Amino acid sequence: MAVINFVIYLSTMIGIYSLLAMSLNFQVGFTGLINFGQVAFFCIGAYTSSLLVVNAGVPVLVGFLAAMTLGGIFGYIMSIPTKSLKSDYWAIATLASGEIVRLFALNEAWLTAGPFGVMGIPQILKDIISKDAYPVFYLLFVIACIIIVYIFLIMLTNSPFGRNLKAIRDDEELCLSLGKDTQKLKLQAMIVAGTVGGLAGALFAFYIQFISPENFQPIETFLMWAMIIVGGRGNFMGAIAGAVVIQLFNVSTRFLGNYVPLGSDSMAALRMTIIGVLIILFLLYRPEGLIKEKKKVYE
Repeated sequence: MAVINFVIYLSTMIGIYSLLAMSLNFQVGFTGLINFGQVAFFCIGAYTSSLLVVNAGVPVLVGFLAAMTLGGIFGYIMSIPTKSLKSDYWAIATLASGEIVRLFALNEAWLTAGPFGVMGIPQILKDIISKDAYPVFYLLFVIACIIIVYIFLIMLTNSPFGRNLKAIRDDEELCLSLGKDTQKLKLQAMIVAGTVGGLAGALFAFYIQFISPENFQPIETFLMWAMIIVGGRGNFMGAIAGAVVIQLFNVSTRFLGNYVPLGSDSMAALRMTIIGVLIILFLLYRPEGLIKEKKKVYE
């Protein structure tokens, strides 16, 4: 029974991080936007949904919609001062944005309860779903969200809007010469990515039922980047595959402490070392990732 519970937990976390990886891949793989503050969307979605439901008593659905909306709005706000920057400066600015959100959650205790976090986040449909069946129900709920988001993003990237984003990624100056408003397109791409990231944050909060600023350290963005590198850029299936691989390493190695004579700090360092080596190997020997992007050729 313990093994089944672990598999359900692992699958659920893979699903949540798959959404984050798809959100990041939409920015990096399709638009060429280097976002080192992806965890900000994750944090905003988690805090917005949980605070509204726990403190304001709004329905869970409203909390989820608010998380997605505020995530999209923050994506827009993040892009305003950075939309005209080159990729390296854009990356630094987004990293700062992610830390600003986390530090706000840590220090503004009047709103976020500071380091104590948000407790008592209720189960979804707790009056209908039993406690024993809840993990399976939540896993199916996460899978349904992945399918909906995947279809939406595929439709979006195959549309004229998506082709414009790929043009920015491949050659922004050429895109400008064709009369495209690249700054506006970047803003729109960040809104979409923020919306998906906010959804992932809400799913995370209502699954673990407690959140604090410690859940949204910059290392989370590093893990998302690892998923993109391992799975493959410009490919949503690659993002999901990368989430599976990285989460297997990130979660499963936590239980090696029962068999390996290492402390928790040493195990955490070993886990990050393994993931770092995995990234290096992929960059050297398979830079396109597990699933290579299939670029369309137009006659």
